[in-house]
Amino acid sequence: MSCIYCALTKPNYTYKPTLAKLLHSRAFHITFVNTEFNHRRLIRSKGPNSVKGLPDFQFETIPDGLPPSDKDATQDVPAICDSTRKTCLGPFKEPVAKINSSSQVPQVTCIVADGVTGFGRQDAQELGIPEVQFWTASACSFLGYLQYSELVKRGIVPFKDETFLHDGTLDTPIDWIPGMKNARLRDIPSFIRVTDVNDIMLDFLGSEARNCLKSSAIIFNTYDEFEHEVEVISTMFPNIYAIGPLKLLERHLPETETKLVESLSSNSWKEDTECLKWLDQKKSSSVVIFVITPSVGVFLTHTGWNSTLESVSEGVPVICWPFFADQHTNCRYACTNWGIGMEVSPNVKRDEIEVLVKEILEGEKGMKMRQKAKELKKKAVEATDIGGSSYNNFDRLIKSLH
Repeated sequence: MSCIYCALTKPNYTYKPTLAKLLHSRAFHITFVNTEFNHRRLIRSKGPNSVKGLPDFQFETIPDGLPPSDKDATQDVPAICDSTRKTCLGPFKEPVAKINSSSQVPQVTCIVADGVTGFGRQDAQELGIPEVQFWTASACSFLGYLQYSELVKRGIVPFKDETFLHDGTLDTPIDWIPGMKNARLRDIPSFIRVTDVNDIMLDFLGSEARNCLKSSAIIFNTYDEFEHEVEVISTMFPNIYAIGPLKLLERHLPETETKLVESLSSNSWKEDTECLKWLDQKKSSSVVIFVITPSVGVFLTHTGWNSTLESVSEGVPVICWPFFADQHTNCRYACTNWGIGMEVSPNVKRDEIEVLVKEILEGEKGMKMRQKAKELKKKAVEATDIGGSSYNNFDRLIKSLH
C-alpha cells in the first residue's frame, strides 16, 4: 500500500509528520509532500538527514506558487492559502504520477491531505482512490467554519465597518449552530471579522471546511471523550475518525518507528534547550510558561489547537490569550465547556495577568480547573490505550484504507 501524504501549509504543521509515522508503522509506504519553502526550512533547522527518509518513507516537494522570499521569513497566510488552491493541483500530480510509473514502489492507493488542501481530493477523485482529510484544528472550530456561508447568507457577515470590533456586536448570541451551545459571534473562528465578502480567508476556510465533507473520510486530532462535537459532525458525515491526541497514540510505535520519529522532526525552527535546565530546578506546578514540563502549573497560551491539546494531554490548566482563527473558539470551550481555562481580556494589563495566575495556582477556582485538567489527561491516556476510543478509531481508519 502506498500513501501520498500532502502537508503544504505551515500553520498546525506539528502533527502531520506524526500521523505519517503512525501510518508508516501500519505498513504504508509514505510519500510526504511539502512545499519547497517549508522543506528548505526543515533542512536548515534539523539538517539534511531530517528529510533523508527511508526506502518506504520518502519526501517530495512542490512549489507553492509564490515568488521567492527571504529564507527565514514567515509566509503570509492569506497569500499561501490562495496560491496553493489556485496553483498546486498540477504540481501535486507530478509526484503521484512519478510513483505510479515506478516499478520500485507500490502504486498510490490513498491520499491523506491537510484539511485545507482541496487539490489532494481532486487528484484522488481523478485516480479513483480514497482521499482522507486531516483537519488539524479542533472539531469545535470545524463546526464554526462550516457555518461561514450561512453567516453570509443571513447577512451577519461581512460587517458594514470596523465599529463591530468595539461596539458589542461580537457578543451577539449565535444559538443556531449545531453543537455550539451558547456561542457568540466572537467565538466563531475569527476570519468572519471582515468588511469584505470577498475576503480570501473567509472564502478559503469556509470552502475548504465544506469540501472536507466530500472526502472519503475526515481525521481529527482529538478524542471522543473530550470533544463531543465529533458526534455532531458525524451526523452530517459518518466517516469521522477521532484518533488523538496523536502524541499519546505515538507511544505505541515499535522501536524501529521510534527511531524514525526522532530523525523526522516536525519542528522547522532551531531549538535552544538551555531553558530546560532552569525549569528542572523548579518544584512541580510552580511555573507559568509557554511550553509544558513537569514544573509547569499553568500554561499561558494563544489556545491554538496543538497547544490546547498539549495542555489537556499533560493535565495543565490554561490562561487563554487568543489571537486569531480557531484560537477564539478553543478559548471559549476551554473556559466554559471544558472548565480548564481563564481568558485574558482584550486590553491586557499586567495586574490582570497576576490575578489570573494567582487564582489558577492558589485559588479555589484554580483548584477545580487543575482537577478537571487532570481528569481530561486521564481520559486522553485511556483513549489512546490499546482498546481505547482513539486507538480503536485508528484501527478502523487503517482497515478502511486497505
